[in-house]
Amino acid sequence: MSKVIKQLQMDEIRKSFEGVRDLVVVSITGLDCHADHALRAGLRKKDVRIQVLKNSLARRVFGEVGLNIPDDSRFWIGPTAFVWGTSSIGEVSKALDSELRAPKTAAQYKDKVIIKGAVADGRPLPFEQALKMPTRTEAIARVISLALAPASRLVSQLRGPGSTLASQIKTLSEKKPAEGEATPAAAPTA
Repeated sequence: MSKVIKQLQMDEIRKSFEGVRDLVVVSITGLDCHADHALRAGLRKKDVRIQVLKNSLARRVFGEVGLNIPDDSRFWIGPTAFVWGTSSIGEVSKALDSELRAPKTAAQYKDKVIIKGAVADGRPLPFEQALKMPTRTEAIARVISLALAPASRLVSQLRGPGSTLASQIKTLSEKKPAEGEATPAAAPTA
């Protein structure tokens, strides 16, 4: 392959992966054209892309864009496809996992789609760990709930004694005087 063509391919890879910090690394050898199309179409519906790249070119470009996958990583063994999209590694991992485990298609992907691992924020990690990571929406919701928790606790502590006092005053005002007890005298009017 000429240097010009390699440079054009590297420019295209750089353009495709510009701003990508989270992706899943898979091997899809052995898939027939129908299974490959079904996998790509299923992922596309979930706004996830998949692309097979030549390892040597991908290694060069990924080093430039900040995806720090070591050269001796098992990610670079054999043909490699990269799965990315949406807004977080959690969403990409869950989308890929649900597609591979779907009852209709699980049999055609078994032993043909091998997940090598994931890259989160430019650093490699096991796929199982990426599956457990929260999606962007879940992470935002958790941050908001953690920020609001002290305020809600403070409000409940402020309301607690006041409501207790109010309920005691109410029960005292509603209480009927027992037999033999004198009723309080009405206050003189002026």
